[in-house]
Amino acid sequence: MKKISYLLFALLIIACSKDQGNLTVKVNVKGLKKGVLHLKKVKNDNLITVDTVAINGISEVELHANLESPEMFYLFLDKNSSEKDRIMFFADKGITEINTSLKNFGFDAKINGAPQQKTFEEYKLMISRFNEQNLDLIKEDFEAKKKGDTVKSNQVIKKSESNLKRRYLFTVNFALNNKDSEIAPYLALTEIYDANIKLLDTINKSLTPKVKASKYGKELQLYVDKIKKAEK
Repeated sequence: MKKISYLLFALLIIACSKDQGNLTVKVNVKGLKKGVLHLKKVKNDNLITVDTVAINGISEVELHANLESPEMFYLFLDKNSSEKDRIMFFADKGITEINTSLKNFGFDAKINGAPQQKTFEEYKLMISRFNEQNLDLIKEDFEAKKKGDTVKSNQVIKKSESNLKRRYLFTVNFALNNKDSEIAPYLALTEIYDANIKLLDTINKSLTPKVKASKYGKELQLYVDKIKKAEK
């Protein structure tokens, strides 16, 4: 009888460990003594919570999730949806480590995990230059309109349009150069979803079989097919 009880107990432990999922996110928030962390992802166009953990004195915690292929996740602090209290990261099966601080939760984040995350960080670094240029142009346009200088304002608008086109083309080229990474279809779906269908289709057709069979690869195929059908 005791043997049966031990066996059931062992099976229960195994079942519980399996329920944790195939992704472990180890988080260390320096300075956080008490609070709640939420691990979220997008499902059917909605942001859903996949795991939650309360911090009470210990800043190092683990969150878990199940995924079939590399996917974008979001780490929120205390249900705050502001940029500074949200960390976006690409994760794959295995372990992802996130080290940050309470003071600058979103900005101090150092993420070590999936290779897709490194590629995503490379993209963000490059695209930030386009964003900074755009902010400068917005300021420049505001000053021109304030002075009533329509000629200057029109020039700035043309520069803004040119900057946007260069941003789109950079994203397309980045996706094509990383066709063997799930980053490619993700960028097509989130950064340039309103681009010319020919550009989206070019990215879609360039994907490697592995990426094509991933979550974002499948979604991009459906999205491209939907646009093509609507344009007929």
